[in-house]
Amino acid sequence: MIYEKREISSLEKKAKKTVSKSFLPEDIDVSILQTISYKYPKKIIDVQLSSQEFSSVCPYSDLPDFACLTIRYTPYKKLIELKSLKYYIYAFHNVKIYNEHVVNKIMKDLKKILNPRKIEVTAEFSCRGGIINKVAATFKKKH
Repeated sequence: MIYEKREISSLEKKAKKTVSKSFLPEDIDVSILQTISYKYPKKIIDVQLSSQEFSSVCPYSDLPDFACLTIRYTPYKKLIELKSLKYYIYAFHNVKIYNEHVVNKIMKDLKKILNPRKIEVTAEFSCRGGIINKVAATFKKKH
């Protein structure tokens, strides 16, 4: 095969530790997330990141939950490094977590490492039983 000799990075190993088993949200290795410096801390910008490939496991039914995940934030001194975010999102694949808890966990983890001016995490979960569940969590620094 083409990829037989491909070396797996330490980030990828951390993200894949939840593959083929069920895990809890606290099993996600937050050290996967890495940052880069934002060189214009006085310039206020908005960053929007989206993934239509988010998945986790319903703790009640053990069925997969799929969502379009959107992260919007206004950086202060740090930006999220996108490859690390990809692996962090992937780490949720076999994690048992309620939809409402997904957005809060992601926001809490990103808020801790980025210290942004504001952040919003939204997940629109695929229809199940005729219901679409859209959940959002927000944080804004007080002036």
